[in-house]
Amino acid sequence: MFKDLDPLLHSQLRLAIVSLLMSVEEAEFNFIKEKTKSTAGNLSVQLSKLKDAGYIEVGKSFRDNFPLTTCKITENGKVAFDHYVSALEGYIKLRDSQ
Repeated sequence: MFKDLDPLLHSQLRLAIVSLLMSVEEAEFNFIKEKTKSTAGNLSVQLSKLKDAGYIEVGKSFRDNFPLTTCKITENGKVAFDHYVSALEGYIKLRDSQ
């Protein structure tokens, strides 16, 4: 009856990261940190988990001799997010039908 929720996306911070990346072409680390109100350390750990799952790509470069980390959602990440939202909608629709 209920679809399984992706445990990777069920984390509040990881869901916030993926939701944010769904709305932009790519985002810089500091932008994501600011929007999610995360610490740098926690954000870094969660980005690594999303990257390892193939949900995001992480790019490393330099801007004006300073390190720059950018993140971009992958096709797998978009599909996982869409499935997650669809599963949540199933929970909501069941509640609304009663």
